[in-house]
Amino acid sequence: MINTVILSWVTFIYLAAFVLYLIRTIRGKEFWGSLASITLFIGLAAQTAALILRWIESYRMGIGHAPLSNFYESLIFFAWTVVLLYLVFEWRIKNKSLGAFVVPIAFLAMAFASLSPNMNSRIQPLIPALQSNWLTSHVVTCFMGYAAFTIACGFGIMYFIKGLDRHAGSHPASMLRFLPSRGILDELIYQSAALGFVFLTLGIITGSVWAHNAWGSYWSWDPKETWSLITWLVYAAMLHTRLVREWRGKRMALMAVIGFACVLFTYLGVNYLPGLHSYLKS
Repeated sequence: MINTVILSWVTFIYLAAFVLYLIRTIRGKEFWGSLASITLFIGLAAQTAALILRWIESYRMGIGHAPLSNFYESLIFFAWTVVLLYLVFEWRIKNKSLGAFVVPIAFLAMAFASLSPNMNSRIQPLIPALQSNWLTSHVVTCFMGYAAFTIACGFGIMYFIKGLDRHAGSHPASMLRFLPSRGILDELIYQSAALGFVFLTLGIITGSVWAHNAWGSYWSWDPKETWSLITWLVYAAMLHTRLVREWRGKRMALMAVIGFACVLFTYLGVNYLPGLHSYLKS
């Protein structure tokens, strides 16, 4: 199918964008940053077109549904949300350094989806549990939350790397001088984590309503549900300590990284445990 061909090419476009962002971060020349942004935007536009084509193709097959129903499609959509949200943050903060830390996540997700020999990229009919109008709202909100947490983790890693500045000093060869200050990074960690927390909360709520419609229970302690709750609690603790205990700096950066590790396990690791979400392995 043409959509899978386009998505395969998008994988390499994202790789090229990452390399360009890395060059920009090391050398500090805005030419490379502008080229990286253009490349990434082209990749996002192509990926959007491929998702639309996949959606249209599913209707032509008589099983019309949004391309969000299996592991392959979820990986593709995860990469799409990460790139979309990254470009929004890049436009907002007017700094392209984050691209070298976030775009690789989108590339790896696309590469795993496109190149893994065990990945099923075919459009499949929805199982009965997925035949609900809540599917799109639940998946979109959850993955927008995951994308925001990816951004927060990127800022957290940048915060720790920026801490090496005291050793590099003002040496002209140091890329650290092109990164935002630690104060700015601290605030961006908080903002992106708060955004992700709102989306994840909406995702859990819509998922609960969907579960009630599909299985007759709002909560069944399925492994995916349990780890979603654990992830939610980690970020709730992160935001609480920021507002009440006024945690800043290294503590917030560390919690952003730990929280993202929970996100990865919630999204990837739990899929291989038996439960109501086991269909995501296909």
